[in-house]
Parts: sequence; C-alpha cells; structure tokens
Amino acid sequence: MLGTPEEAPAAAHPRIVLQFVGMGLIWGASFLFMKVALTGVSFGQVAWSRIMLGALTLGVVALVTRARFPRQLIVWLHYTVIAITFCVVPYLLFAWAEQYISSSLASIFNAVTPITTAIMATLVFRVEKLNWGQILGVLVGMVGVVVIVAPWQVGALLGDWRGQLACLGAVTCYGFALGYLRRFLAPYKVPSITAAFMYIGIAAVVMLLLTPVVAWQPVSLDIWVVLSLIGLGALGTGIVYISNMNVFAAWGPTATSGVTYVTPIVGVILGVLLLQESLGWHEPIGAALVFVGILLTQQRIRLHRRAV
Repeated sequence: MLGTPEEAPAAAHPRIVLQFVGMGLIWGASFLFMKVALTGVSFGQVAWSRIMLGALTLGVVALVTRARFPRQLIVWLHYTVIAITFCVVPYLLFAWAEQYISSSLASIFNAVTPITTAIMATLVFRVEKLNWGQILGVLVGMVGVVVIVAPWQVGALLGDWRGQLACLGAVTCYGFALGYLRRFLAPYKVPSITAAFMYIGIAAVVMLLLTPVVAWQPVSLDIWVVLSLIGLGALGTGIVYISNMNVFAAWGPTATSGVTYVTPIVGVILGVLLLQESLGWHEPIGAALVFVGILLTQQRIRLHRRAV
C-alpha cells in the first residue's frame, strides 16, 4: 500500500468501492497462490516470478499512460529502499514461510501490518505520535500475535515457529516501508502509477541480479502452478497495485489500510475450502485480538477518559 495521494475523486464512487473489494479478494487469494505455486517451484522462484510479472504488467500500464518519471536521483534512491523492504525481502519471506505454515495462517499474520506500521512510524521515523488508546492497540495486537504463535504448543517449538517468524519479519518490513514512505517520499508527490512501477520495477532489477541465488533451480510446472504464478504476479503485484493507488488517492491511508480486515478472511476461507487447511482454536482468537488492536491504533475505536 504505497503511493502519494493525487487529487481525490469522489470517495463514495462505485468504481473506488469495487477496486477496494478487488484488492481484498486478490491479496487474500495471494496466499493460496503462493501455496499452490510452491508445489512446482522453489520459494525464491515464487518471489522472482511474482515481481517480474508485476513489473511487466505495470510497465505496460506506465507505457500506455505515458507515465513521467522524476529526475532527482534522491527519489530513485528512496524508491530503491522501498523496493527492497516492501517487495524483495517480504515476498521472499512469505514464500519461504509457506513451506512450513498454512496459507491461512500466513494471511492472518499479514493482518499485523498496521500494528508494525504504527510502531515504525512512531518509534523509528517519528512521523506519528500515538495517544494512549493507540498504544493500547499496539499492545493488544502484540498479545494477539503471541496467541497466534501459541508458544505453549509443542508444534510451535519444533518447526512451525520458523514460518511464523518469517511472516513477522515480512510484516515488519511492510511497516518499515510505509513509515519510510511517509517520512521521505510523501513530499515529492509522485503520481500513483509512476510510484508503483518505480518500486516494483526496481525490485525486478534486484531480483534479476539475484537470479543465480534465488531462482536457479529445477521447476515442475502444471496448469495450476502457472495460473497461480500469473495470479500472484500480474494480478496481485501488478493490476491490484493500481487499484490500491486509486483507493489511496480517494480515501487516504487509514481507510485504504482497512483492506487488511478483508485479506485474512479471504485467505482463511480459500485455504480451508480449497486446500483443506485446518485452524487451531488459538488462531482465530489471536486474529480477533489483532483486529481489535488495529481498530485502536487507527482510532476507529476511541477510548475517552472520564472527566473528573
């Protein structure tokens, strides 16, 4: 969820609402796409294909719309940081994680992003100041993560923790990137499509350089693996990013980040129905705590002190 708001169209426009719903559906399905793709390619190839297909898709859009790119070197350097922390590293981490955990659980961990964003924006980049209700939200969200991880279970100590730790690393990268964007790139007002193509395109260059390390393994392709990679790349890392920018411009960052309420629901439903994945009692309870934490940090739930 990156970009800078341009002139906002009408917030209630049906086109914007449909794009928001599409974002939730496609990003929610991306965890299913990763799980299926891993049956035929390595985790590095999943991330590599995702970024390459996303860059090609956005490149065509940028060409058709005649996007203009900034000339300042500093802007390109900032977007390089975004490309690495918002695309390359978290995409690799999520794909690696799904070798050890279910797609449903990965989608739940993705919902922690607003919590890590609040922490990064406040403690690292100091672009926000949390009130006591928002601080409570961060704490509630962290408790929710602990409940999801379930450190009291033997399985969490013997293997699942690796995938869960990778997911936490990925959402921490997302939080860092969003805080970095607001701190260093918001003043430049780069148009939405240009911004999306810049950081996905730079990520593609990085992945090309890393090809011998992350993507030089045998593959076993079938129609489902290929369709999953196309869905993950062309849709989930290409077309949907344009929708994200449009919603961001119309609704602003807080409302746009509400997509994090939709993606885990879609991810869990698809994982359970199509992959026969199961959930423990603690995972939906932990997810509920995370959602409460998100509502508090985004001030959708406000706690008022009683006047004395």
